[in-house]
Amino acid sequence: MKEIKELVRKDLLLELRQKYAINGILLYVVSTIFVVQLCFGRVIDENSWIALFWIILLFAAFNAVSKSFVQESASRRLYYFMLAPAVSVVLSKIIYNALLMIILGTLSLLVFIVFMGFPGFNLYLFLPAFVLGCIGISGALTMVSAIASRTGNNAALMAILGFPVVVPLLLLLVNASRLALKESIQLADILKNVSALFLIDSVVVILAIILFPYLWRD
Repeated sequence: MKEIKELVRKDLLLELRQKYAINGILLYVVSTIFVVQLCFGRVIDENSWIALFWIILLFAAFNAVSKSFVQESASRRLYYFMLAPAVSVVLSKIIYNALLMIILGTLSLLVFIVFMGFPGFNLYLFLPAFVLGCIGISGALTMVSAIASRTGNNAALMAILGFPVVVPLLLLLVNASRLALKESIQLADILKNVSALFLIDSVVVILAIILFPYLWRD
């Protein structure tokens, strides 16, 4: 845990030194939402609200998480290899990217509400789905970023591998968001959707722990 904590702290300090990265992502989110508002106005149906929100958040996730391993040089990776086990490295990346995505997702949601309004979601379902969705997307893209960093064409491979990986999670998030629009939702439906999202997040973390050491040693 100490190694993971120090690695997360290192990523945070690097992010604070390179403020242009996070500011660029926020600028992308705000400008995209503003263009959407200019095109559609505040009067859009609830399904369009859900689709636009998750699309914007997905592309923000690609921009935020894609640099996880791409920015690490070969000499720095060798230094990490001697300093900490592979499991600690990948868990620290997943934790950091999950925190980053939750913060970016929250800011995106607030800006989206200001420009586009907020449907009458059941918050007992929407908020857990939102948090678990941010964690799942960041975890899946972290592993994709680790694979893409070992090739010469990082951006293209990130797009090719990343989208099919997050599609199942996106389907669950869209279904959960639509279900949250209903006036009355049974507790069993809430637990079913939240459990499914939690299960996918757990599978992503477990696969990262199992597969990443082989990639790291290579």
